[in-house]
Amino acid sequence: MSIDLDILLEQAQAASEKAYAPYSGFRVGAALLCADGSVVTGCNVENSSYSLTICAERNALFAAVNMGKRDFLALAIYVDSDEIFPPCGACRQVLAEFSPHLQILYANRLGSILSDLETLLPQAFVLHGQ
Repeated sequence: MSIDLDILLEQAQAASEKAYAPYSGFRVGAALLCADGSVVTGCNVENSSYSLTICAERNALFAAVNMGKRDFLALAIYVDSDEIFPPCGACRQVLAEFSPHLQILYANRLGSILSDLETLLPQAFVLHGQ
């Protein structure tokens, strides 16, 4: 399956518009491409008790798992900022549980970086044999 990262990024950017980010001001959207060709999106949802905040990446992944999806090819992340952020460590670990070879495009208003989960999380803790 060919992966159109530009379209995936557009979906992530659209998802960022739904974010609830009154504390950080960083509106983040994620678009997760499933192996069946479907795309599941998520946005960050902050909370005044910061540890209860959910990142856009995990929001998309958890929604996909709830839909019965377990195989993923690519993830696009957009943050409405001049700063660029890769996925946080928690998101990297959760993503590695399902797709240790995931392609990841992370972007902001000014540009993007294409990487993969193995580069962003070397020697990830995953089930043996994944």
